Amino acid sequence: MASSKSRWSVYMLRCRDGSLYTGIATDVSRRLAEHGSGPKGSRYVRGRGPLELVLQSEVGDRSLATRAEVRIKRLSKYAKEELIASKRGIGELLSQLRASKTNPAVE
Repeated sequence: MASSKSRWSVYMLRCRDGSLYTGIATDVSRRLAEHGSGPKGSRYVRGRGPLELVLQSEVGDRSLATRAEVRIKRLSKYAKEELIASKRGIGELLSQLRASKTNPAVE
């Protein structure tokens, strides 16, 4: 189990069928291995391998990582592809989420 001081990351995987899966973890490579084998992987990615890590960004605390994950999951497939293509996009998203932490009207 991760400590409260752990640095959380948000990540996206591309499945064999082209679909995208978004998740959070303190150790993305360990989590990717779990997705690839065994019962600790998410139900969504089972049978959809091989999986390709297409986006990974260290976010900070778990709260911010969860908010980033939810925001990304709400995006259209096109917007997710844009986010993957542009490193700047994830930075802008995280800036918005950090700002909304201090000003809830932003989100």
